[in-house]
Order: sequence, then structure tokens, then C-alpha cells
Amino acid sequence: MISFNDVFGQDEIKQRLLSELKSGKLPHALMLYGAEGNNALPLALALARELLGLQGPQQLLMFDQLQHPDLHFSFPIYKKESGKPAPCDIFLKQWRELLLRTPYFGYSEWMDAIGAENQQLMIYDDESNALVSKLSLKANQGGYKVVVMWLPEKMNIACANKILKLLEEPPLKTVFILVSEQPDKLLQTIRSRCQAINVPPLTEDDIRNYLISNCAISQDVAQDVAHISNGNICSALRKITDDSELELFFNLFVNLMRLSYVRKVKEMKQWSEQVASLGRERQKRLLAYCQRMIRENFIYNFHSPNLNYMTQQESQFAVKFAPFINERNVIGIMTELSSAQRDIEQNANAKIVFFDFALKMIVLIKNR
Repeated sequence: MISFNDVFGQDEIKQRLLSELKSGKLPHALMLYGAEGNNALPLALALARELLGLQGPQQLLMFDQLQHPDLHFSFPIYKKESGKPAPCDIFLKQWRELLLRTPYFGYSEWMDAIGAENQQLMIYDDESNALVSKLSLKANQGGYKVVVMWLPEKMNIACANKILKLLEEPPLKTVFILVSEQPDKLLQTIRSRCQAINVPPLTEDDIRNYLISNCAISQDVAQDVAHISNGNICSALRKITDDSELELFFNLFVNLMRLSYVRKVKEMKQWSEQVASLGRERQKRLLAYCQRMIRENFIYNFHSPNLNYMTQQESQFAVKFAPFINERNVIGIMTELSSAQRDIEQNANAKIVFFDFALKMIVLIKNR
């Protein structure tokens, strides 16, 4: 599986966790939080491995196959059948397979792994009931019991309240490790019961070195990918394994900007219908891509190449497009993109959301 020696980057946090473990000061509830791709999940796994490995090398063998009986996982899922219980264990096989393949994945890779498509993932109260039952038993191997909860902000309110009770009255020798990307969406009472550790984005050097060592790519390509990944190893790996999506997003962005400039409303409606067919997770990634492109084109006007994070293709487009993104419209465009992202996350009608954004771009893009 993965040990602290295998986790690249985040040396300060690794040392802190190991020090707290060795000194006996590790709290019963930790929350590692930060943006996607910051290595928080690998850190959580490495800490769980250290805790369960205290009972001897045989425990490590079980852990490395993710078969340790005192290791419990919670993660967002969807209900396969309405009206039936939905503990996370119904997708435990897929979770183990993905983790054993790589611990460097994000929400979109998990959705693909379980065939979620347009489903909204959640941690249901059935999961908290299952955890209460599991943790009421003595540790199978006589040591710690460890719960790794990935994206706890996806808990529904019933589940969150039951987890809060577990955190307030933890079973003996039980450690909870929460891995959150949006801790502000968690109950304040849950956050207050955890020792929170901010896991910052990875450095560009860390990502570049990892890609060179593990992805069979040249140093130049690794440098370029690391440069535009903004500290997100998941994003970097996507750029290597799925160039087609990046190409799609680039073409959609360029097409919309050109259509907005010449005010071709009929074609803009067709554009919004094309985007609506992508599925919500890709729509969210497209909106994030558009925000990055607006930001990078605004910065491009300052003529400081070391501040830009664009591919060669994107940079070529910026030569003519960047002057259209300026102090008079950049905030307005970013605000509309943020609003569209919020609406998509709340399951609004995608055709309406994207057509509305496209129409607003007609006015914003002319504001030079």
C-alpha cells in the first residue's frame, strides 16, 4: 500500500504526524484538509498504516492489501436501489481496487470507478449506523481501530449528527482521520472535535519529480505539466492520461469566446446544449478550466511569463485574446463563472445555466 516513505512532498506534515504518534499525543480525531490533489489522502493512509502496524509486521501485510479487519473506510456513494440501506461497504470492492491502483485520485476518478455518471454522491446515515456497529466491537487484532473518512463534507445531516456523537464519545483506542476538501461545509461541532491540519498544495518541484519517476515522461514534459497543475497531483495525472479532455475544454472555451464576440446567439445555444450533454462532473471541470483561462489571460497582459501557467496552445491563443480580459471585465466574468459553478453543483438545469452564462459573455467580452 503506502507508507510515509512513499508519500512525496509534505515533509513537515509527515514529521508532525510521526512525532505526535511516537510521543503518544496523537488525538483521537484528525482532519487533514486542503484542495484536491494535495496528498492528504496518502498521508491519512500512511498514518493509518503506522497505527495498525504497531501490533507487528503481520498487520502491515494485511493493511497493504487493504484487508486489515480494524481498518474502516467511509466515502461518498450513491444508492444503487431506492429504499435499501446504503452503507459505504456496498462499494468497498471498487474503493479498494482504486486505492490499490493509486492513492492519487480525486472525486471524478471515484465517480468513474463506481459508474456514478450524473449521480450526486453522499455519505448516508446508513454509513454512520454501520460505523457505530463496527466500532462497538473490540479491535480484532488487539490494537487500534482506524476510520479513514474521505470527503466527510458529503455526509447528510443525519449521518453528520451520528458521527459527531462518535467523535464526542469515541470508542476505546479508535482514531478517526478525516480527509476534507471543503471543511467549511462540515458541522462546526465536528470541526471543533478534530485536530485540523491544513495540507497545502504540493510544490511544482514535488510534482515534477514524481512525474519523472513514475510516469515515464521527459523532464521537459513533466516540468510543463507540473507548472500548470497548481499543486494538484490529480490534475497533473489527468493531463498526462487524458489529453483529450484538455483539448475538448480548450476548444469549447475558444468557441464560446469567439461566438460571444460576434454575437451568434443561435450557435451559442447549440454550444450550451453540447456542454449540457457532458455530465455534471465534466461541466464542473470545464467551468474550473474556464476560470483558469480567464485568470491566465488577465495575467498575460502584464508581460511576465514566469507568472503564467498555460500550455503552448493556450499561450498562442492568449496573444490575441488576452487584451479582451482586463480590469473592466475580469471580475464580472469570474463572478459569472462562479455563479454557474454553484448552480451546476446544486443540480440546476445545465442548458439554462450555460446559455445564460454565454449570453452574459456577449456584454462582458465587449467591455474593453
